[in-house]
Amino acid sequence: MSEVPAPTDRCQELREVRSRVFDSARWQGYKPRSDDIIIATYSKCGTTWMQRIVGMLVFGSAEPRQIWDLSVWPDMRLAGPVEELWATAEAQEHRRFFKSHLPYDALPVSDGVKVIHVARDGRDAALSLHNHLYNFTPEVLAALDEISRDDPKFGDAYPRTPESPAEFFRNWIASEEYDGQGDPAASFFQLENSYWAARDQPNLLLVHYADLKGDLAGGMRRVAEFLDIEIAGELWPELVEAAGFEAMRRQGDQLIPALRMLWGSEGAKRFFNKGGNGRWRDAFTEADLELYDAKVRQAFSPDLATWIEHGVAGEPN
Repeated sequence: MSEVPAPTDRCQELREVRSRVFDSARWQGYKPRSDDIIIATYSKCGTTWMQRIVGMLVFGSAEPRQIWDLSVWPDMRLAGPVEELWATAEAQEHRRFFKSHLPYDALPVSDGVKVIHVARDGRDAALSLHNHLYNFTPEVLAALDEISRDDPKFGDAYPRTPESPAEFFRNWIASEEYDGQGDPAASFFQLENSYWAARDQPNLLLVHYADLKGDLAGGMRRVAEFLDIEIAGELWPELVEAAGFEAMRRQGDQLIPALRMLWGSEGAKRFFNKGGNGRWRDAFTEADLELYDAKVRQAFSPDLATWIEHGVAGEPN
Protein backbone atom coordinates (compact mmCIF):
# COMPACT_ATOMS: atom_id res chain seq x y z
CA MET A 1 0.00 0.00 0.00
CA SER A 2 2.90 2.34 -0.67
CA GLU A 3 1.93 5.87 -1.59
CA VAL A 4 3.33 7.64 -4.63
CA PRO A 5 4.46 11.26 -4.85
CA ALA A 6 2.01 14.09 -5.31
CA PRO A 7 0.41 14.34 -8.76
CA THR A 8 2.75 15.26 -11.61
CA ASP A 9 2.82 18.62 -13.37
CA ARG A 10 0.12 17.44 -15.76
CA CYS A 11 -2.17 17.05 -12.81
CA GLN A 12 -1.54 20.61 -11.63
CA GLU A 13 -3.37 21.89 -14.70
CA LEU A 14 -6.35 19.59 -14.61
CA ARG A 15 -9.54 20.49 -16.39
CA GLU A 16 -12.22 21.51 -13.92
CA VAL A 17 -15.53 19.73 -14.39
CA ARG A 18 -18.63 20.45 -12.35
CA SER A 19 -21.96 19.22 -13.61
CA ARG A 20 -25.14 18.76 -11.63
CA VAL A 21 -23.96 15.20 -10.92
CA PHE A 22 -20.12 15.11 -11.06
CA ASP A 23 -17.47 17.40 -9.59
CA SER A 24 -13.74 17.01 -10.26
CA ALA A 25 -12.92 19.11 -7.17
CA ARG A 26 -13.96 16.15 -5.03
CA TRP A 27 -10.73 14.40 -6.12
CA GLN A 28 -8.60 16.98 -4.30
CA GLY A 29 -8.31 14.74 -1.25
CA TYR A 30 -6.93 11.83 -3.23
CA LYS A 31 -3.75 10.25 -1.80
CA PRO A 32 -2.57 7.90 -4.54
CA ARG A 33 -0.99 4.52 -3.97
CA SER A 34 1.45 3.08 -6.47
CA ASP A 35 -0.91 0.28 -7.54
CA ASP A 36 -4.21 2.20 -7.68
CA ILE A 37 -6.62 1.63 -10.55
CA ILE A 38 -9.13 4.15 -11.90
CA ILE A 39 -12.00 2.89 -14.06
CA ALA A 40 -13.18 5.92 -16.00
CA THR A 41 -15.98 5.99 -18.55
CA TYR A 42 -18.93 7.92 -19.87
CA SER A 43 -22.14 6.78 -18.17
CA LYS A 44 -23.68 3.49 -19.33
CA CYS A 45 -20.60 2.33 -21.21
CA GLY A 46 -19.70 -0.67 -19.08
CA THR A 47 -18.40 0.97 -15.91
CA THR A 48 -19.98 -1.48 -13.47
CA TRP A 49 -19.07 -4.36 -15.75
CA MET A 50 -15.41 -3.35 -15.61
CA GLN A 51 -15.60 -2.78 -11.85
CA ARG A 52 -16.87 -6.34 -11.46
CA ILE A 53 -14.10 -7.69 -13.70
CA VAL A 54 -11.36 -5.75 -11.92
CA GLY A 55 -12.74 -6.70 -8.52
CA MET A 56 -12.63 -10.39 -9.38
CA LEU A 57 -9.09 -10.04 -10.70
CA VAL A 58 -7.93 -8.15 -7.60
CA PHE A 59 -9.44 -10.68 -5.19
CA GLY A 60 -8.89 -13.73 -7.39
CA SER A 61 -12.44 -14.83 -6.74
CA ALA A 62 -15.88 -14.85 -8.39
CA GLU A 63 -17.61 -14.32 -5.05
CA PRO A 64 -20.20 -11.52 -5.37
CA ARG A 65 -18.88 -8.53 -3.44
CA GLN A 66 -20.62 -5.17 -3.05
CA ILE A 67 -19.07 -3.16 -5.87
CA TRP A 68 -19.92 0.30 -4.59
CA ASP A 69 -18.38 -0.50 -1.18
CA LEU A 70 -15.14 -1.70 -2.76
CA SER A 71 -14.83 0.85 -5.55
CA VAL A 72 -14.99 4.45 -4.30
CA TRP A 73 -16.57 7.00 -6.68
CA PRO A 74 -15.19 10.40 -5.65
CA ASP A 75 -16.69 12.68 -8.32
CA MET A 76 -20.29 11.59 -7.68
CA ARG A 77 -22.03 14.47 -5.89
CA LEU A 78 -24.86 12.21 -4.66
CA ALA A 79 -22.36 10.07 -2.76
CA GLY A 80 -22.39 12.36 0.28
CA PRO A 81 -19.50 14.11 2.03
CA VAL A 82 -16.33 13.37 0.08
CA GLU A 83 -14.29 13.22 3.29
CA GLU A 84 -16.15 10.03 4.20
CA LEU A 85 -15.31 8.52 0.81
CA TRP A 86 -11.62 9.27 1.25
CA ALA A 87 -11.69 7.79 4.75
CA THR A 88 -13.15 4.62 3.24
CA ALA A 89 -10.46 4.57 0.56
CA GLU A 90 -7.67 5.13 3.09
CA ALA A 91 -8.93 2.22 5.19
CA GLN A 92 -8.94 -0.24 2.28
CA GLU A 93 -6.15 -2.80 2.42
CA HIS A 94 -6.84 -4.47 -0.94
CA ARG A 95 -5.59 -3.04 -4.22
CA ARG A 96 -7.89 -0.08 -4.72
CA PHE A 97 -9.98 0.52 -7.82
CA PHE A 98 -11.88 3.79 -8.17
CA LYS A 99 -14.75 4.80 -10.44
CA SER A 100 -15.06 8.05 -12.37
CA HIS A 101 -17.14 9.65 -15.10
CA LEU A 102 -14.61 12.46 -15.67
CA PRO A 103 -12.50 13.09 -18.77
CA TYR A 104 -8.88 11.93 -18.64
CA ASP A 105 -7.50 15.45 -18.28
CA ALA A 106 -9.62 16.05 -15.18
CA LEU A 107 -8.21 13.06 -13.26
CA PRO A 108 -5.22 13.42 -10.90
CA VAL A 109 -3.26 10.53 -12.42
CA SER A 110 0.12 10.05 -10.75
CA ASP A 111 3.00 7.78 -11.70
CA GLY A 112 2.06 4.15 -11.16
CA VAL A 113 -1.71 4.70 -11.17
CA LYS A 114 -3.39 2.79 -13.98
CA VAL A 115 -6.52 3.97 -15.80
CA ILE A 116 -8.98 1.75 -17.67
CA HIS A 117 -11.37 3.52 -20.03
CA VAL A 118 -14.35 1.67 -21.50
CA ALA A 119 -16.05 3.20 -24.54
CA ARG A 120 -19.30 2.33 -26.33
CA ASP A 121 -21.19 3.36 -29.43
CA GLY A 122 -22.79 6.69 -28.51
CA ARG A 123 -26.19 5.63 -29.78
CA ASP A 124 -26.26 2.66 -27.41
CA ALA A 125 -24.89 4.76 -24.55
CA ALA A 126 -27.54 7.45 -25.03
CA LEU A 127 -30.41 4.95 -25.18
CA SER A 128 -29.22 3.21 -22.05
CA LEU A 129 -28.69 6.54 -20.30
CA HIS A 130 -32.27 7.57 -21.05
CA ASN A 131 -33.56 4.44 -19.30
CA HIS A 132 -31.19 5.14 -16.42
CA LEU A 133 -32.22 8.79 -15.88
CA TYR A 134 -35.92 8.59 -16.69
CA ASN A 135 -36.58 5.93 -14.06
CA PHE A 136 -34.95 7.51 -11.02
CA THR A 137 -37.10 7.36 -7.88
CA PRO A 138 -38.66 10.60 -6.55
CA GLU A 139 -36.20 10.50 -3.65
CA VAL A 140 -33.20 10.52 -6.00
CA LEU A 141 -34.67 13.35 -8.05
CA ALA A 142 -35.28 15.35 -4.86
CA ALA A 143 -31.63 14.89 -3.85
CA LEU A 144 -30.47 15.99 -7.30
CA ASP A 145 -32.78 19.01 -7.06
CA GLU A 146 -31.16 20.02 -3.79
CA ILE A 147 -27.63 19.74 -5.19
CA SER A 148 -28.55 21.71 -8.29
CA ARG A 149 -30.42 24.47 -6.45
CA ASP A 150 -27.63 24.90 -3.88
CA ASP A 151 -24.96 25.24 -6.55
CA PRO A 152 -24.56 28.87 -7.73
CA LYS A 153 -23.50 27.57 -11.13
CA PHE A 154 -27.07 26.27 -11.64
CA GLY A 155 -29.48 27.51 -8.97
CA ASP A 156 -32.46 25.60 -10.30
CA ALA A 157 -34.04 22.15 -10.12
CA TYR A 158 -32.43 19.16 -11.79
CA PRO A 159 -33.91 18.94 -15.31
CA ARG A 160 -36.37 16.11 -15.81
CA THR A 161 -35.70 13.53 -18.51
CA PRO A 162 -38.34 13.38 -21.28
CA GLU A 163 -40.34 10.19 -21.58
CA SER A 164 -39.44 9.80 -25.24
CA PRO A 165 -36.00 8.24 -25.87
CA ALA A 166 -35.91 9.97 -29.28
CA GLU A 167 -36.52 13.40 -27.75
CA PHE A 168 -33.81 12.73 -25.19
CA PHE A 169 -31.43 11.62 -27.96
CA ARG A 170 -32.01 14.77 -30.00
CA ASN A 171 -31.32 16.96 -26.97
CA TRP A 172 -28.26 14.85 -26.13
CA ILE A 173 -26.84 15.40 -29.62
CA ALA A 174 -27.72 19.09 -29.89
CA SER A 175 -26.27 20.32 -26.59
CA GLU A 176 -23.09 19.13 -24.93
CA GLU A 177 -24.24 20.97 -21.82
CA TYR A 178 -27.43 18.87 -21.82
CA ASP A 179 -25.38 15.74 -22.54
CA GLY A 180 -22.92 16.64 -19.77
CA GLN A 181 -25.75 17.41 -17.31
CA GLY A 182 -24.63 20.99 -16.93
CA ASP A 183 -20.98 20.91 -18.02
CA PRO A 184 -19.94 20.26 -21.63
CA ALA A 185 -16.64 18.77 -20.40
CA ALA A 186 -18.63 15.84 -19.01
CA SER A 187 -20.33 15.20 -22.36
CA PHE A 188 -19.85 12.01 -24.35
CA PHE A 189 -18.04 13.77 -27.16
CA GLN A 190 -15.56 15.76 -25.06
CA LEU A 191 -14.92 12.87 -22.69
CA GLU A 192 -14.16 10.40 -25.50
CA ASN A 193 -11.84 12.91 -27.16
CA SER A 194 -9.88 13.25 -23.91
CA TYR A 195 -9.17 9.52 -23.65
CA TRP A 196 -8.42 9.17 -27.35
CA ALA A 197 -5.87 11.99 -27.10
CA ALA A 198 -4.14 10.12 -24.25
CA ARG A 199 -4.32 6.68 -25.86
CA ASP A 200 -0.51 6.33 -26.13
CA GLN A 201 0.01 6.87 -22.40
CA PRO A 202 1.45 3.64 -20.92
CA ASN A 203 -0.78 3.94 -17.85
CA LEU A 204 -4.01 3.98 -19.91
CA LEU A 205 -5.89 1.00 -21.34
CA LEU A 206 -8.68 1.61 -23.84
CA VAL A 207 -11.38 -1.08 -23.86
CA HIS A 208 -14.46 -1.19 -26.06
CA TYR A 209 -17.83 -2.51 -24.92
CA ALA A 210 -18.37 -4.37 -28.20
CA ASP A 211 -15.01 -6.13 -27.89
CA LEU A 212 -15.90 -7.32 -24.38
CA LYS A 213 -19.25 -8.57 -25.68
CA GLY A 214 -17.55 -10.40 -28.53
CA ASP A 215 -14.73 -12.00 -26.53
CA LEU A 216 -15.20 -11.59 -22.79
CA ALA A 217 -12.47 -14.05 -21.85
CA GLY A 218 -9.96 -12.38 -24.16
CA GLY A 219 -10.92 -8.94 -22.91
CA MET A 220 -10.52 -10.00 -19.29
CA ARG A 221 -7.08 -11.47 -20.01
CA ARG A 222 -6.07 -8.17 -21.60
CA VAL A 223 -7.17 -6.29 -18.48
CA ALA A 224 -5.34 -8.73 -16.21
CA GLU A 225 -2.15 -8.32 -18.22
CA PHE A 226 -2.42 -4.52 -18.07
CA LEU A 227 -2.82 -4.71 -14.29
CA ASP A 228 -0.01 -7.26 -13.89
CA ILE A 229 -2.37 -9.75 -12.27
CA GLU A 230 -1.91 -13.49 -12.76
CA ILE A 231 -4.92 -15.78 -12.38
CA ALA A 232 -4.69 -19.56 -12.14
CA GLY A 233 -5.92 -21.18 -15.34
CA GLU A 234 -8.52 -23.34 -13.63
CA LEU A 235 -10.16 -20.23 -12.14
CA TRP A 236 -10.65 -18.41 -15.46
CA PRO A 237 -13.90 -20.14 -16.57
CA GLU A 238 -15.53 -19.28 -13.23
CA LEU A 239 -14.49 -15.62 -13.46
CA VAL A 240 -15.63 -15.30 -17.07
CA GLU A 241 -18.99 -16.87 -16.25
CA ALA A 242 -19.48 -14.51 -13.31
CA ALA A 243 -18.66 -11.49 -15.51
CA GLY A 244 -21.40 -12.34 -18.02
CA PHE A 245 -24.38 -10.01 -18.25
CA GLU A 246 -26.98 -12.54 -17.12
CA ALA A 247 -24.89 -13.58 -14.12
CA MET A 248 -24.43 -9.97 -13.07
CA ARG A 249 -28.13 -9.28 -13.52
CA ARG A 250 -29.05 -12.28 -11.34
CA GLN A 251 -26.64 -11.11 -8.66
CA GLY A 252 -27.50 -7.44 -9.02
CA ASP A 253 -28.93 -6.97 -5.54
CA GLN A 254 -25.82 -8.59 -4.02
CA LEU A 255 -23.39 -6.63 -6.16
CA ILE A 256 -25.11 -3.24 -5.69
CA PRO A 257 -27.76 -3.26 -2.92
CA ALA A 258 -28.32 0.50 -3.36
CA LEU A 259 -29.98 -0.08 -6.72
CA ARG A 260 -33.37 -0.30 -5.02
CA MET A 261 -32.87 3.19 -3.61
CA LEU A 262 -32.21 4.55 -7.10
CA TRP A 263 -34.81 2.65 -9.14
CA GLY A 264 -37.20 1.05 -6.68
CA SER A 265 -38.12 -2.62 -6.47
CA GLU A 266 -36.81 -3.40 -9.95
CA GLY A 267 -33.48 -1.72 -9.30
CA ALA A 268 -31.23 -4.51 -10.58
CA LYS A 269 -33.37 -5.17 -13.65
CA ARG A 270 -33.48 -1.45 -14.42
CA PHE A 271 -29.74 -0.92 -13.95
CA PHE A 272 -28.73 -4.07 -15.82
CA ASN A 273 -31.34 -3.30 -18.44
CA LYS A 274 -30.45 -5.04 -21.71
CA GLY A 275 -26.68 -5.04 -22.02
CA GLY A 276 -26.78 -5.38 -25.79
CA ASN A 277 -25.69 -3.32 -28.75
CA GLY A 278 -27.67 -1.95 -31.69
CA ARG A 279 -31.02 -1.42 -29.92
CA TRP A 280 -30.92 2.18 -31.13
CA ARG A 281 -31.96 0.97 -34.60
CA ASP A 282 -35.52 0.49 -33.34
CA ALA A 283 -35.59 3.55 -31.06
CA PHE A 284 -34.44 6.44 -33.24
CA THR A 285 -35.59 7.76 -36.62
CA GLU A 286 -33.42 8.15 -39.70
CA ALA A 287 -33.44 11.90 -39.12
CA ASP A 288 -32.24 11.39 -35.54
CA LEU A 289 -29.44 9.14 -36.72
CA GLU A 290 -28.39 11.62 -39.37
CA LEU A 291 -28.08 14.25 -36.64
CA TYR A 292 -25.86 11.87 -34.68
CA ASP A 293 -23.70 11.10 -37.70
CA ALA A 294 -23.23 14.81 -38.36
CA LYS A 295 -22.23 15.39 -34.73
CA VAL A 296 -19.72 12.54 -34.88
CA ARG A 297 -18.15 13.98 -38.03
CA GLN A 298 -17.88 17.37 -36.34
CA ALA A 299 -16.62 16.17 -32.94
CA PHE A 300 -14.44 13.11 -33.69
CA SER A 301 -11.49 12.39 -35.92
CA PRO A 302 -12.15 9.61 -38.45
CA ASP A 303 -10.07 7.13 -36.42
CA LEU A 304 -11.88 7.93 -33.19
CA ALA A 305 -15.28 7.75 -34.91
CA THR A 306 -14.44 4.31 -36.29
CA TRP A 307 -13.27 3.01 -32.95
CA ILE A 308 -16.28 4.38 -31.05
CA GLU A 309 -18.66 2.69 -33.48
CA HIS A 310 -16.92 -0.63 -33.99
CA GLY A 311 -14.26 -1.21 -31.35
CA VAL A 312 -11.21 -3.14 -32.50
CA ALA A 313 -12.67 -6.53 -33.39
CA GLY A 314 -15.52 -5.00 -35.38
CA GLU A 315 -13.53 -2.42 -37.35
CA PRO A 316 -14.13 -2.63 -41.08
CA ASN A 317 -11.24 -3.94 -43.17
